[in-house]
Amino acid sequence: MVVCVASEARSSAKGCAKPRQAVLRSERRKNRCGPRPEDRASHLECLRRLKMTRDSHAFVRGSTAQFYQWLGEAANRIPQGPPIWICGDCHLGNLGPLADEDGHVAVQLRDFDQTVIGNPAHDIIRLSFSLACAARQSDLAGLTIAKMLEEVMAGYRRGLADTPEETAHSGIVQKVLAQSLHRRWRNLAVERLKAARSTLPLGKDFWTITAGERAGLNELFTHDTVRTMITALPGRKPSDSVRVLDVAYWVKGCSSLGRLRYAAMVRIGKGKRSQLCLIDLKEAGSVAAPQSPGFPMPEDNALRVVTGAKALSPYLGDRMVPVRFQEASVVLRELTPHDLKIEVDRLSAGEAMALAGYLSDVLGRAHGQQMDKPTRVCWTAALATARTATLHHPSWLWSAIVELLSIHEAGYLDHCRKFGLSEQRTG
Repeated sequence: MVVCVASEARSSAKGCAKPRQAVLRSERRKNRCGPRPEDRASHLECLRRLKMTRDSHAFVRGSTAQFYQWLGEAANRIPQGPPIWICGDCHLGNLGPLADEDGHVAVQLRDFDQTVIGNPAHDIIRLSFSLACAARQSDLAGLTIAKMLEEVMAGYRRGLADTPEETAHSGIVQKVLAQSLHRRWRNLAVERLKAARSTLPLGKDFWTITAGERAGLNELFTHDTVRTMITALPGRKPSDSVRVLDVAYWVKGCSSLGRLRYAAMVRIGKGKRSQLCLIDLKEAGSVAAPQSPGFPMPEDNALRVVTGAKALSPYLGDRMVPVRFQEASVVLRELTPHDLKIEVDRLSAGEAMALAGYLSDVLGRAHGQQMDKPTRVCWTAALATARTATLHHPSWLWSAIVELLSIHEAGYLDHCRKFGLSEQRTG
């Protein structure tokens, strides 16, 4: 049963029979929002397909299976790097500012659904492909994309170095970082919930859940590991109470649509020093990214996700907990106001190259912190192979991006023909 906040649970002076929050939840249960649990999968699949028709970049984010298929077919043309934890889906939207448990903020990788022990070259290709897609959407010339790939390799080698240099400047990233540092709870609430509130607004983004789901989610927050994670952030104490105010099904993401996803509004502590926090619970599905053979990973998918996150992005990994819910493996984490993703509408040629250098530097640091010095040296040398006299990026990377752009552009157009038109006719 949901536990109400004491201040919100007081009856009015007129002797109201039920606390306001309880009345609201009762009304929400009567007026169900969203499909029944047994119908969610079909609804979410339609939403995913429709999202992928919006633009080619959305299609790329939602069609990771196509990317992994290409990686398998092109394995002999890609250098084999040392087996380390890689993101597996290192696209532009999966990097951004993150806060650690002490409130420090840095740009790191931020999504690990497909993290595996694998070839680090796969992350380089995925990031380069994502940047090339953004450049094409900005109508930038092919020569600019070629120069972007040069910046990718230069930035990655810089981050991979034994003593990494200062990260290259990017106006877009610096702007997002400055915004992240000044954000507070109200900013997060308005962004995610449309207003500063202590309940989740049912509608397009949040759906009603069953009584069984509600009870199970409430029980999760009684576990010591969950309580420890939530009370570890600045301004909180291990002894603080943790009270669930509201829970709902969260319609979020693109490639992850179709798996279990919940949001929970929680109050930490009591009285004036209490804090509201928004918790994201996301099912960790089976992995599709190619793995390095002979290097065992955790069999539990949520534990795999958290382990990969700790290796690549400690700021986020230390704020994640693997749990079990409804026989599913689920990752639980708190969303902080400082957590943002880098979103790009239009890029100039100069900003495209600066962004490529900055983000590849971040990726190089994430990979390099898992390698000893001899391994970093060997991997850096391997990346320099197959370079031409006129270009400073290797031919294998250029060939990969050209092929992937061609394959996914054709796939995007075919997807729009198949699903975009049918959705419009039935909508």
